[in-house]
Amino acid sequence: MGALYTYSEARQKFAKILEQAATEGEVLVKRKDGQVFVIKPLIEKRSPLDVPGINLGVSTSEIVDIIRESREKKG
Repeated sequence: MGALYTYSEARQKFAKILEQAATEGEVLVKRKDGQVFVIKPLIEKRSPLDVPGINLGVSTSEIVDIIRESREKKG
C-alpha cells in the first residue's frame, strides 16, 4: 500500500502526492468521514510494436524495386 495522507495534507501537497504516486505506484487519501481513496498513475496499454516511424527518404516504389532486385539475384 502507498503512503496515507489526510484530505487536508493532500490539498496542501497535491503536486508532491502526484509525484509520489508516479514513483511508488499509489498514494492513499483519507477523508474525515473515514473514506479512503487511491491516487495512482494511469498506465496506458500500448503495443510493444507501436513505435514512431522514421523518414529514410526512400519512397514505397524504391523499396519495392529493392525487394524485387534482391529476389531476382537469389533466384
